[in-house]
Amino acid sequence: MTSQHVAAIETTEANDTDYLLICDCDGVLIDSESIAGRMLVQELQAMWPGVDAEPIVTPLLGLRIEAVLLRAAEELGRTIDPAQIDAIRVVVEQAAVEAPAVDGIAAALAVIPLRKACASNSFTAYVEAALNRTGLVRFFGERMFCADTVPNPKPAPDVYLAAARTMRVAPERCVVVEDSVTGVTAAAAAGMTVLGFIGGGHASEGQIDALKRAGASVVFDEMGQLPALVEQWLQNASSELP
Repeated sequence: MTSQHVAAIETTEANDTDYLLICDCDGVLIDSESIAGRMLVQELQAMWPGVDAEPIVTPLLGLRIEAVLLRAAEELGRTIDPAQIDAIRVVVEQAAVEAPAVDGIAAALAVIPLRKACASNSFTAYVEAALNRTGLVRFFGERMFCADTVPNPKPAPDVYLAAARTMRVAPERCVVVEDSVTGVTAAAAAGMTVLGFIGGGHASEGQIDALKRAGASVVFDEMGQLPALVEQWLQNASSELP
């Protein structure tokens, strides 16, 4: 996001008493995590024949691709150089950007009467392409906050704090939808309420406890539930905040 875009958002949408819905991209808006995971495993096993990368890669989904690759290499006792990382990232993003929107997300966003922003651990060009291709950009406009625009990616809270600061909404007035421990950790560290989503193609029953331990106040598995969850949060927040 450029400084001009930030200035435009601040000028036209600033409101200290407003509330904000912030959505992660991969696994919340677009059903891409299973594709990304499959491609990462495929690329690593092609590079290192004979290794079983899936048990290592799957728990790391939600981290930046670079971090997943470096940690996978460390756990497997292998080495990977920056050129290899860049090449694999391009392959994964090219596949993931073609993923469909999460089932029911457009209908849910359409009836939630809050301003909306996207906060992603992916790079801006990828997020823009994914949201434009699925048509979900209509809910977010230029309100996209990505890993390449902040000092530290998730699980650091930087991208969520950047969204709140730019939109001039206090963190406690923000509700976040996240699908990974990495993302939930980031949003909780930012002081925001987090709703954990496990309805994507990569989800598993084990995620419920994991997301709650990371700080999710509620875990749900169908986007049709999101409007009611946001409404409940809004009522609670309105009664608790000055």
